[in-house]
Amino acid sequence: MGNRYADIIREVFLRKYRKNAACVAFHRDDCVQAAEKLGFDRIKNLGDIVYSFRFRTELPEEITKTAPKGCEWVIVGSGVGQYEFRLGKACKISLTTNREQIKILDATPEIVGKYMPGRDEQALLTRVRYNRVVDIFTGLTCYSIQNHFRTTVDGIGQIEVDEIYIGISRSGAHYVLPCQAKSPNDKFGIVQVMQDIALCRERYPNALCRPIAMQFLGDGVFGLLELKVNEGKYLELVVVDEKHYHLVKKGALTNDELKTYAHREK
Repeated sequence: MGNRYADIIREVFLRKYRKNAACVAFHRDDCVQAAEKLGFDRIKNLGDIVYSFRFRTELPEEITKTAPKGCEWVIVGSGVGQYEFRLGKACKISLTTNREQIKILDATPEIVGKYMPGRDEQALLTRVRYNRVVDIFTGLTCYSIQNHFRTTVDGIGQIEVDEIYIGISRSGAHYVLPCQAKSPNDKFGIVQVMQDIALCRERYPNALCRPIAMQFLGDGVFGLLELKVNEGKYLELVVVDEKHYHLVKKGALTNDELKTYAHREK
């Protein structure tokens, strides 16, 4: 099935692409026509073809080699059954490995820790929630209002967000913080962030959007990123802030470390 998907998406792109284009629009029906031209049996789940190349699989070389140096093609939703190949710079981002690990006393209830999976996305979201790490990272007072939220956004189609927080600043401004959690070694992609931003603009128009990404780096160690997307001729995923945290028992947080943290507040 994977090879057929690659053949179909290649056929769709090459049929629509024009030299020096930065955006190539196509419809789900184009996948049907491509499959028929290539002599394939009708594929029942057409959406899985596009989904695979948006989030799981690299595009075929015949597509990637048309991108200018330093750029890559991504597929973004532009409506129900409608998509665009868009050129972008730095479309996938990983956590850095040389950040200081800020120690936080672990407030996860022991009974939760006993039955919670080790280092998967659910475990990460749970630990972040119990330890109010989104509050610490952003400087806002935050409340989780939705998790694994699946909906449809105008101009994009169906999306899913791992968790959504609402935050309030000391001046009373409201923020919406869509969060995505990744398994170790996965990268954060621009498509997911763009979808999160579009959802927040549509559903929470009076709240400021601050997309958050998080990932385990080790046992009790994880990083948080605040991200934004620059939109011009080329899309660009930008890191606004990055912090790494280490959940520890009280004996692992020394007075000297507390003095160091306190000194930074001055």
